[in-house]
Amino acid sequence: MYAAEARYLAAGGPDVVGFDILAPFFAPDVVLHQAAGLPYGGTWHGHDGMARFFRAMSGTWESFRMTEQEILATGETLVVLHRIQAISRATGREIAFPILQTVAVRDGRISEVRPFYWDTAAIAEVCA
Repeated sequence: MYAAEARYLAAGGPDVVGFDILAPFFAPDVVLHQAAGLPYGGTWHGHDGMARFFRAMSGTWESFRMTEQEILATGETLVVLHRIQAISRATGREIAFPILQTVAVRDGRISEVRPFYWDTAAIAEVCA
């Protein structure tokens, strides 16, 4: 999924590549919980919600690269540490930040994601 997400974002998002390259990785009832202070904050439900989330995210970031990734698995729960290098589409400003995610997997597909950001205020400020 992370490789498909990188291709989606690198290609330019939903106006270039559709959500269909990401859909196979997510359960139909997937839930994504994003911090409310982010430009794409909120809780996103199902494939339609994920498609709207990725549209909002690609509208926020001109560039969003995972420079490092470490995955720890414990059965159907993963903990993923990312280091991100991103450029705001609105301001052109660059920021680097970590994200720690818990990812629940059911029947081989992602069913729930909870990302934890180090400093959502810094991210929001770069994007404003």
